[in-house]
Amino acid sequence: MKASYYGRSAAVLAIGALALTACGSDNPTGNEGGDSNGGGGESSVSGTLTGIGASSQQAAMTAWQNGFQSANSGATVQYSPDGSGAGRTAFLAGGAQFAGSDAFMSDEENEESKEQCGTDGSLNLPVYISPIAVAFNLPGVDSLKLDAPTIAKIFKGEIETWNAPEIAEQNPDADLPDTRITVVHRNDDSGTTENFTEYLHSAAPQDWTDEPDQAWPSKYAAENDKGTSGVVNTTQGTEGTITYADASAVGDLGTVDIKVGEEYVPHSPEAAAKAVEVSKQVEGRSEHDMAIELERDTTEAGAYPLVLISYHVVCSQYDSQETADLVKAFESYVISEDGQKTAADSAGSAPLSETLREQATAAVESIKVQG
Repeated sequence: MKASYYGRSAAVLAIGALALTACGSDNPTGNEGGDSNGGGGESSVSGTLTGIGASSQQAAMTAWQNGFQSANSGATVQYSPDGSGAGRTAFLAGGAQFAGSDAFMSDEENEESKEQCGTDGSLNLPVYISPIAVAFNLPGVDSLKLDAPTIAKIFKGEIETWNAPEIAEQNPDADLPDTRITVVHRNDDSGTTENFTEYLHSAAPQDWTDEPDQAWPSKYAAENDKGTSGVVNTTQGTEGTITYADASAVGDLGTVDIKVGEEYVPHSPEAAAKAVEVSKQVEGRSEHDMAIELERDTTEAGAYPLVLISYHVVCSQYDSQETADLVKAFESYVISEDGQKTAADSAGSAPLSETLREQATAAVESIKVQG
């Protein structure tokens, strides 16, 4: 199974306006664990922290920003939801202190990150677990049951109408019109696209032979838009459309229950968490790197394998104590029970398991200063 992005955006952002240096606190935290006081208490850090990346995290990030900044009045967290590819490009170029990414750093990217992050390179911290919904606009139809081969054929344009036999056979009780299906995909470098195509490639390998990628295959011509909000808005505005997006963002669109084993599983935070539980961490990484290789073709009952694990990519080493303290404080809050509950309440994500939280805490505590 694929273990990383297949390529990177070639375009480097105009990062000058975003490349903000973290300001040093007059009283930098001395807490080795980087306690953010996310649950209240006296502020321990100050400065500005800049992140760029996945739009899927936007609702959770807003909640994390508010929670962290309310407990640390001298700290500011800025996040620009420009997409995973843009975030990783900016991070590697030194234009952000962390990247939000819906796929973990490849070995090649980690090697490149050593220029900014010191000899140990970057760390992938899973912070946001959420199902990716296959969402559609079909008045009178709220949900459909589809297996992976059917989804693949729809997104390739091989199944052209909503009453096609492949759809009707799996949904005998649905009143399906002969409306033409219009696919809507991301037009930016997207971790959500990479996760979705990875699912299709693993769960329907005979029907989706293209390798997973952060860019949509150009040979499958379709409607497109930028970012999660873009594809959702386009789908909401046009009858007969279908797209893929973080489930927290699809609103009142209809959604697909995907076939896993012998059952059809609707998307939910619990089903997404179960899919992560049956997966394993990528081998051969550094001690505190937490890249997870999802088992997309699982037959585990109740698991929803079309799941997105969104990471915060951080440096294992920063060039100043102030920056290291600020990153550790913010990430400690994000992965804490309070931070994860805040994200779940705001974005419908699945909180990290206790095991993952313990591992993430150890990873954050390992962040240090270069030299």
